Amino acid sequence: MRIVIAGGHGQIALRLERLLAGRGDEVAGIIRKAEQADDLRAAGAEPVVLDLESATVEEVAERLRGADAAVFAAGAGPGSGVARKDTVDKGAAVLFADAAVRAGVRRFLVVSSMGADPRHEGREVFDVYLRAKGEADAYVRRLDSLDWTILRPGALTDDPGTGLVRLEAHTGRGPVSRDDVATVLAELLDTPATSGLTLELIGGKAPVSVAVKSVAGN
Repeated sequence: MRIVIAGGHGQIALRLERLLAGRGDEVAGIIRKAEQADDLRAAGAEPVVLDLESATVEEVAERLRGADAAVFAAGAGPGSGVARKDTVDKGAAVLFADAAVRAGVRRFLVVSSMGADPRHEGREVFDVYLRAKGEADAYVRRLDSLDWTILRPGALTDDPGTGLVRLEAHTGRGPVSRDDVATVLAELLDTPATSGLTLELIGGKAPVSVAVKSVAGN
């Protein structure tokens, strides 16, 4: 497959790029800064320099044409303010989804967040973040032209992956390693029967392949 990842220099995205390239997929990662390109090449991915906060739908669609799947893994980051939660966590996600529709890329994965909710209340930065992610998720779910799956990990850690997770519509809160999030994303890409599902993910006892097959109804 050819897979294009938005937020290609993110911690989850780099892990996913290594996994996908390692199994023989063709991977491209959209990045904002040219100096990040070498890290993507080291992960086996093609760097595509494009700022999703200023790009047009057509510019993004051009990078997506010919892809078999798209993954939105971009984020403003913990050090960003309220404004970039709207322009990146919501705005860039909406732009990327619209571009996928225009480019004819149906399979579409979103790395969201546990607790994302367009009706989430509060004015603190994290409140705004959860609301922005929830609004982006709601927008994607309305697009009939996409075979979308939304993944909402719990508290992210840098612990080594165990390959054992809990993946359900509602898991309750808990930690999960970025390694395991990337492994689940790779498995979801191979499992189109998970289209139309919003899934929460934390560490657990089920091997990733078993967990994904279970939510897919297999």
